[in-house]
Amino acid sequence: MNKFFFFIWCCFFLVNVGCKNADNSPKKEAASINANDVIPFFQHWNLILGDGSNVGQAMDYEHKNFFYTTRDDHGDWVVFKTPNAGNTHGTSNNTRTELAQLKKWSPMTEAKMNATLKVMNVSSTGDVRVAATYSVVVGQIHSADGHENEPLKIFYKKFPGHTKGSVFWNYEINTAGDDNSGRWDYSYPVWGYDMSVVGTDENSFPPEPEDGIALGEAFSYEVEIREGIMYLKFTSEGHETKTFTKNLIASEYAKRSDLPEQVENLFVPVGQDGVERENAYSEEGLFFKLGCYNQTNGKDPKVNRIWCTGAETHGGDIRKQYAGGNYAEVWFKSASITISDDAISNVGYFEANDGLSRKTVYPHEVIPFMDKFKILTGDGTTVEDLTGFQHKDFFYTAIDGTRRWVVYKTPNSGVTSKNSSNTRTELHEKREWTPEQGGSLTGTCKVMQVSISGDARVAASYSVVVGQIHSGEGHENEPLKIFYKKFPGHTKGSVFWNYEINTAGDDNSGRWDYSTAVWGHDMSVIGTSKNDYPAEPVDGIALGEEFSYEVNVYKGIMYLTFKSEGHETKTFTKNLIKSEYVNRSDLPTQVEKLFVPIGQDGTERAIAYSGELNYFKQGAYNQTNGKSPETNRVWCAGAEVYGGNIARQYANGCYAEVWFREATIGPGIPPK
Repeated sequence: MNKFFFFIWCCFFLVNVGCKNADNSPKKEAASINANDVIPFFQHWNLILGDGSNVGQAMDYEHKNFFYTTRDDHGDWVVFKTPNAGNTHGTSNNTRTELAQLKKWSPMTEAKMNATLKVMNVSSTGDVRVAATYSVVVGQIHSADGHENEPLKIFYKKFPGHTKGSVFWNYEINTAGDDNSGRWDYSYPVWGYDMSVVGTDENSFPPEPEDGIALGEAFSYEVEIREGIMYLKFTSEGHETKTFTKNLIASEYAKRSDLPEQVENLFVPVGQDGVERENAYSEEGLFFKLGCYNQTNGKDPKVNRIWCTGAETHGGDIRKQYAGGNYAEVWFKSASITISDDAISNVGYFEANDGLSRKTVYPHEVIPFMDKFKILTGDGTTVEDLTGFQHKDFFYTAIDGTRRWVVYKTPNSGVTSKNSSNTRTELHEKREWTPEQGGSLTGTCKVMQVSISGDARVAASYSVVVGQIHSGEGHENEPLKIFYKKFPGHTKGSVFWNYEINTAGDDNSGRWDYSTAVWGHDMSVIGTSKNDYPAEPVDGIALGEEFSYEVNVYKGIMYLTFKSEGHETKTFTKNLIKSEYVNRSDLPTQVEKLFVPIGQDGTERAIAYSGELNYFKQGAYNQTNGKSPETNRVWCAGAEVYGGNIARQYANGCYAEVWFREATIGPGIPPK
């Protein structure tokens, strides 16, 4: 009798064990159905997952986190799911669980793709001012050649708190020339809004679209290409059927004057203002993509106000993202493709993009003049050879959605160079030259962060130096420092440049800077108390807004040029070999106000920096430190430093970060 009950118990145990998946959860009824049983066309695609991997053809394949089947009252569906943050494919900022076609075809041939789907989730967090927030791409045409741009992206987007979302499609230009950073999308509404409808501030959402599509509401799209023309059809029960046509082989955006108003308002302010090749995507191989390409990511919106959405990512933890609604999920009920027999292998696209996001791109590959410099990083480390060098905390490369940049980052407190109170991750030119011999330095940059803590009465608070000329002899003073400074709570900051006198005599303690405003205020504009800030500059530069500088020293004269889209170009000249501050009476009013009260009231050598060896510096020289303002009301910023803990400073905004996309160095040249 006991043996009989033991036998029954064993059978019960084995049956239950047999009904478990590898993750020990009960099997769903649909678990035995593979994706290719629901949509029998997976032999035509490679499947990219939300962890960046290419798993190849998804025949009899599933992945519990990204790709599987499910069933509801309407039948079986294939689920594509991907978090806000994970490993990406190619150079994208965004994760995807998406099919990519194994063959590519000419836009002059016939090609078709149809799908019926419903979006089940878009991210619950993000910045409402960023156009891509709360959206997912559910179908694409992608170029395999040239810039690898996308003549079709079909979006679904729904704001939090709304029942209905929008379906729209975007056309991305095939940018003329070799530089693709100016590329942009034009967005067409299907039901609801187009992509350009965003919130006016971080807490405001546009009204809910009246003719929108709800989460879980099915819709279909049909894409057909014939003789270079793309035909689109969108259908959904209870909604008006919408059709569109677009020429893929003859551009309507070949001149700057052709840019649509939507693009002028949305893309041009972030520097994406390119024109298109006259023959658009003609002569390029195209291919379809289908699935769940999440457009919401955790990148800081100040990097790019269109594509960097500032959503919650829980440090990349997929389980936490899924639990908190920070993911995209799309179910497909049916789909099909038809392409010409003339289509050819698309293997080149996968060879170029598989694993690309995991490959290290070094700073010297972005700005190739690194062999002319050494670097000092924010932890006090000096590196002489920058070929193949990066440091994840201080010096590395990043993509902003359009191009790659070199990142210089440094905390408020770390290890400093000799005679400095401030940390830096900054290049130091190996060559030295006199002002008479001359030299030139250019840089195109955007400041991504200045310290959010400090004392508003201290001139150096909340600022970073992004370029210098430094003397290597005598007092080792600095005839040029190019600053960016932004007060907390302000949107716009100031760009200004300082000239530091080459103090007469052996005592350098009386040295001072004269500050000249470029856009916004000069250095002398400060608060009346620790947390009292001056008015925000009307013509200032925002964090993440690009600007460039040119420094040209020729026959002892320094010529400066500053440029930024939407701002007046500014030029300046300064004699580096003949001083205008030889006598005490020569001190400018600004210096009398700012430096004289702290005892810095020296005069300059009559020949200034003549005959002294100088060198250029470029990067992020953080001017905000933790030293007490009672020590020096110009340079000691009284900022938070968390005991020198770099990770805590970074986590709490107490650091400086500057991105450069272009820079050159060379000899001085005759001014134009």
